[in-house]
Amino acid sequence: MRILPKSLTLVFALLAAACTSMVPWRNEPLRDEVNLGFTLENNLVTLSTVTIDGRAGRFLLGSATQRTVLDPAFVNPRRTHALQLTKKETLALASPNAISLGGVADAIIGADAWRGRAITINYHTGLVTYQKQGIHPGEMTLYHYTGEPMIEVTVGGAKMNAIVDTSSPDTLVLPAAQSSRGNVSVQIAGNDFGTVDVRYANVARARVGNRLLSRFLVTIDYGQRLVGLWFDPRNAGDASTRADSGSTVADDGSESADNGSVVFQRVC
Repeated sequence: MRILPKSLTLVFALLAAACTSMVPWRNEPLRDEVNLGFTLENNLVTLSTVTIDGRAGRFLLGSATQRTVLDPAFVNPRRTHALQLTKKETLALASPNAISLGGVADAIIGADAWRGRAITINYHTGLVTYQKQGIHPGEMTLYHYTGEPMIEVTVGGAKMNAIVDTSSPDTLVLPAAQSSRGNVSVQIAGNDFGTVDVRYANVARARVGNRLLSRFLVTIDYGQRLVGLWFDPRNAGDASTRADSGSTVADDGSESADNGSVVFQRVC
């Protein structure tokens, strides 16, 4: 079992306190929540303060993954497993999928782990908050969904639903017969991102990834089937999504796993 040094634990405690100064629910009373640290590695949300069966590893947050994915090379998929958030908080992983992740990660933590409750992803502070009492809507733009968490996006003037996929390091992946990249105007939750570099791929539905999601405070309430977005002004200077910025994401040939999440074969 990995035990965090006291200094690191203090850092996350201070971040948890600081992150409430601007968020929509800053004036609400304290609730039953657990804050988890994460790093954005290769534009993937990587949970850094949790363990599985007492073992540390590279665990990605898969917001659209219905069932947690465990790499058989990391743990025995036939036994029962537990996700340990803190010393006092452990969540059962009842029936995870056993899929090789090709060295990209040891596990993708899916919706099943949160047991119908809510999580908030604060890209600015690097915290995922497990909210046992559900979403704090505050000033958020709310989206109801069925199936995978979805929001409404406007792409090239046309409105469409897009899956909220934190296992995608890209801006937006749009359905197309041939894999390619292109530039298109994008608006989300009343915010105009101008012309954005996006990917076209053989996917059933559009998927919005971390390069756009990181502009927001994102809450997913799996019990009420709600997604909440709050545009975070603190993230305005983060990695550009504009097509003319010279920043691109490698076309790495993603595959769609049987649980609907995007598993990347190679992340550069």
